[in-house]
Amino acid sequence: MTITTCLWFQNDVEAALARYESLFDDFEVHTLMRMAADQPVMLADWRMHGTEFRAISQEVPFKFNESMSLSVICQDQTETDKLWFGLIADGGEESQCGWLKDPFGLSWQIVPKRLGELLGDPNPARAAAAQQEMMGQRRLIIADLEAAADAAAPA
Repeated sequence: MTITTCLWFQNDVEAALARYESLFDDFEVHTLMRMAADQPVMLADWRMHGTEFRAISQEVPFKFNESMSLSVICQDQTETDKLWFGLIADGGEESQCGWLKDPFGLSWQIVPKRLGELLGDPNPARAAAAQQEMMGQRRLIIADLEAAADAAAPA
């Protein structure tokens, strides 16, 4: 048995795949299927950083919404920023607490690994301060999260 996430794009899966390939080093398209050679891609299968995906690309009345998102745990601020700015470029939308929508309407959570460490701090004052700081951010900024935790209760 295999379980694969299937995403329905609005006739723009080829552009989405090009965007994602530019941002993820571990990216491979397995198949692109068209009804005819001169038609746009209707079905695609790919791997993105170890996760398999399938896409249908056809305009339909339903769209992506925030009830489904892709969550990416980033190693550091550089990786966080690369994905954040790469995914919102050319029509994406920032949200809050590390959430965004890419130009195709797909929601993402771009989260630095350090956030989880700060939220799990054994000192509840540090954890609460980091959470409060996160709630006021759009793109998560590790230095500001750490500064808030340190100000609440130095390590």
